[in-house]
Amino acid sequence: MPKQYPAELRERAVRLVRKAQQNSDASYGAPARIAQQLGMNADTLRGWLKQADIDSGTRQGVTTSEAARIAELPCV
Repeated sequence: MPKQYPAELRERAVRLVRKAQQNSDASYGAPARIAQQLGMNADTLRGWLKQADIDSGTRQGVTTSEAARIAELPCV
């Protein structure tokens, strides 16, 4: 079963990476470094970053709110 992380941790992790990416010296490898500091898998954090980009409209894909609406649809 996948490990569930609190929403606050997700938001904090994404915020930390975005801040690190603004600093050109610390931008390379920021997701992996921050994931390690927070005790999580780097690919998990990269997925959160991708979803944050989708939710903000800077990347194409299904937003979190759209996915929730789809999940509520009755199965046929």
